[in-house]
Amino acid sequence: MSQSSRTIQLGYFAAAFGAGGLLSLMVLFNGTLAAYGSLFFASWVPHLTGTFAALLFLVILRPKRAQIARPPLWVYLGGVSGAITVMLTSATLNSALALSGTIALGLAGQMVFSLFADMRGLFGLPQRTPVPRDYIALGLIVAGSLILIFFGSGS
Repeated sequence: MSQSSRTIQLGYFAAAFGAGGLLSLMVLFNGTLAAYGSLFFASWVPHLTGTFAALLFLVILRPKRAQIARPPLWVYLGGVSGAITVMLTSATLNSALALSGTIALGLAGQMVFSLFADMRGLFGLPQRTPVPRDYIALGLIVAGSLILIFFGSGS
């Protein structure tokens, strides 16, 4: 592997790690909104502010369109799953799970669905059979989640 491709690879790792940190902040902010309002309110506020931020970025950056063709209709369901995710994480954040338990179980759920999507080739993904390393990683994530939830400092 060349030095430039290794640098790019590290950049992807850093971006994914940063996204995880931002996800934790988002769950915390949305859970706090839910505590002061409702799950519906905690879902609408970030989606409205995200819409305004995206429109502002579009106006400022004026990105070129990647393709002229229209995407499949199912890609627009990301907003629906995002809204449901915000409401569910806002509810669980204000429970005994707290932030760390919510994020840990969310990660386990993402891993399970990702393995299933890879195996089936869902949503246009290339079909990939999980290897033992994938199942070991899933087991460690689930075990870590359970340790964090049942033996963490909050119990």
